[in-house]
Amino acid sequence: MADPHAVASSPGASPGSPPGSPSTASPPATGFLRELGLLDSTMIVAGSMIGSGIFIVSAEIARTTGSAGWLLLTWVVTGLLTITGALCYGELAARMPRVGGQYAYLRELYSPLVGFLYGWTFFLVIQTGTIAAVAVGFSRYLGVLLPGIGPTDWIVRPIPLSEGYALSLSLQQFVAIVMLVVLTAINSRGLRPGRWIQNVFTSTKTVALVLLIAVGLLAGWNAEAVRANFTDLWTPVAPAEIRSGFGWAPTLTAGAGLLGLLVALGVSQVGSLFSSDAWNNITFTAGEVKEPRRTIPRALALGTALVIVLYLLANLAYLVTLPLDAIKTAPDDRVATATLNAIFGSTGAAIMAVAIVISTFGCNNGLVLAGARVYYAMARDGLFFRPVGTLNARRVPGVALWLQCLWACVLVLPRTVSHAADGSPTYGNLYNNLLDYVVFSVLIFYALTIAGLFILRRRTVAAGAVAGAPGAAGSPLVPVLYVVVALAIMVALLLYKTDTTWPGVIIVLTGIPVFLLWRRGAPLAPETAPE
Repeated sequence: MADPHAVASSPGASPGSPPGSPSTASPPATGFLRELGLLDSTMIVAGSMIGSGIFIVSAEIARTTGSAGWLLLTWVVTGLLTITGALCYGELAARMPRVGGQYAYLRELYSPLVGFLYGWTFFLVIQTGTIAAVAVGFSRYLGVLLPGIGPTDWIVRPIPLSEGYALSLSLQQFVAIVMLVVLTAINSRGLRPGRWIQNVFTSTKTVALVLLIAVGLLAGWNAEAVRANFTDLWTPVAPAEIRSGFGWAPTLTAGAGLLGLLVALGVSQVGSLFSSDAWNNITFTAGEVKEPRRTIPRALALGTALVIVLYLLANLAYLVTLPLDAIKTAPDDRVATATLNAIFGSTGAAIMAVAIVISTFGCNNGLVLAGARVYYAMARDGLFFRPVGTLNARRVPGVALWLQCLWACVLVLPRTVSHAADGSPTYGNLYNNLLDYVVFSVLIFYALTIAGLFILRRRTVAAGAVAGAPGAAGSPLVPVLYVVVALAIMVALLLYKTDTTWPGVIIVLTGIPVFLLWRRGAPLAPETAPE
């Protein structure tokens, strides 16, 4: 089914032309100001990727895989998936530089329903869930520097929702909410303040990550740890059991043959993929990028390559400083902190806390800035609240920014509840659950989007246009590889992370009745061209 609103919100397309056809006409105006150059765009890619995950998730990956080799291979697989995805999105962005990015791709390649299901899931959990998780990470590490900011320093004591969940407002949660409000207010003031924060904080945290790697590889070199980790690189030692939510599926470990290793690698992708996600955020801002057909593919390639190399080197630094058992048992999974503690003693925790506070603040700025553009594009198509499809006096989607902020703040409030042997409750947060929800939902739509490249190429050839495009992914094997690996990981997650991945499917499906209600809305008129 053709989308009657595509032209109004699709710069670079002419009426009646297929999505992949080139156009020499001036793009229809969107009202956005094109102020993002290659450096700004690359900073959005890299800055949105680097949050707190790289400093934490290697502990869980080490417990699941049980060896240094498989820990590193998990990050290699994530890197290949991420760079492959970036190449494919580079081709899509070069052919369809649309406001809303992935939402627009899915809408035009498949149907408005598929595009809406992505946008709906993006709003409910993918973007806002990531923003909430990063905000909680920010406040957790700020609490290391300011001990009064704790997870049980209650403003509103926990209100039970069920045996395993509660709502609360601790000082830690309050700080996370304040962070979101501050970043939203800044980005509501226009693109320039948000761009400036992104460039400064991404540069700072990249330097901090480089210093962590250098210190770990040079000052942290521990001959005993190196011998223990690299003498027998591939044999899993005491890997954690991986239990399925289905009675007929066997309980596995990374040491239980090829199947166990493959499942362990698949399940471990939850943490590493979450840490590497949000690289596609630059596509959402296509209406604000200078020469988007050239700039976005280059920014995707440069940003993802930079981050993946840094992530691999960071894990190598962990492994030459700490024995694998120390990585597995790092307090609160803070592997980077344990690494610096081994080198600098107790001051290592403070150094790492400063780095992560900077990292998470910059990460969330990029997520806040880019995410609102998707809801804006949906509203322009008549598929979201109508006021969301308007720009404020600063030429940014202010209503979309504040709605995103409100829902992300709501997601900060739920707590997980566990009980000690004496029955006393312990309150966690939804960080790991959000990882599982986000990664599974993201993979569904990444696979669909990249498979859509074949539709795009077929339409391009049918229209008589040249098949190549700036940033093209090249051989058909590139998108095929991504889709096959993504599907395999999704199967592993459905079988062995059942409790937290099936809600991802439910969230996607809830969008169908909502779409049927919203599709009655008429699209908004195109924005007036900026001078």
